[in-house]
Amino acid sequence: MNYDVVILTDPRYVNPQERNPSIENVLLEDQLVLDALKQLELNVTRKSWDDPDFDWTTTKYAIFRSTWDCFNRFSEFSNWLNHVSSKTKLINSKELINWNIDKHYMKDLAANGIAIPKTLFIEQGQKTTLSDTYREAIENYGFNKTAMVLKPCISGGARHTYKILPSETTQYEELFQELIANEAMMLQEFQHNIVTKGEISMMVFNGKFTNAVLKIAKQGDFRVQDDFGGSVQEYNPTQEEISFAEKTAMAAPEIPIYARVDIFRDNDGNLALAELEIFEPELWFRLFPEAANILATSIKKRLF
Repeated sequence: MNYDVVILTDPRYVNPQERNPSIENVLLEDQLVLDALKQLELNVTRKSWDDPDFDWTTTKYAIFRSTWDCFNRFSEFSNWLNHVSSKTKLINSKELINWNIDKHYMKDLAANGIAIPKTLFIEQGQKTTLSDTYREAIENYGFNKTAMVLKPCISGGARHTYKILPSETTQYEELFQELIANEAMMLQEFQHNIVTKGEISMMVFNGKFTNAVLKIAKQGDFRVQDDFGGSVQEYNPTQEEISFAEKTAMAAPEIPIYARVDIFRDNDGNLALAELEIFEPELWFRLFPEAANILATSIKKRLF
């Protein structure tokens, strides 16, 4: 059988035996997208990205939705991505995905006028210490002296993300050396407003804002992901926030069919970009099911 679109998930979410709220949310949101595409008379199915038996030449497009094991299997996933992109087209495009997987893209967006947090990149194999890096961040990048966040340039779900106080640089030194030996990292100024006010996720389809949620970390934590106890609620953004999100999506190398623009008020009170997610972001269809129809319509208009 030939397909117009294959919705990509990971093996945990294909006929799962275990059911919990997190898994139910994945299944619901993937189903909403599948149903919306089918309503537009597209032939659609859902497969794990690592399905060894599926012939990828039988589908025109594949769309990433819940491939959330990819960062834990990144070498394997990268090889598969190169393979599958020779068999079918990807939504968003492979070029856009490759650009967005690595958070060095933040440099490109900053060069295009998008405000980002104060950030210092540490390349893999770079010879430095955490103390020297933090000192450079303060002296050359204007970091405050209260706290910093260390995280990988290629990551998801807050993997290897650490809040570090200035007094803790020595105790994190061994970990820091292990990390930079294996991958590029980024050091950012800790953003107090993310903890006190939360982070806003803005969904943007084909360059136009559709809906938003506010993510708030649990008491005593700084990570807003629900995996770490964060909460999510519907959010009514201001026109300033909508404009910022749309401008950010438009600043990508090509206009993404779908994007999630995570924004916040930085330590100076200005809107800034936490992340632009155009690979496999959670898009909160369960809180705004109409967004699945908007996504489906965007796909059909752009690609069919």
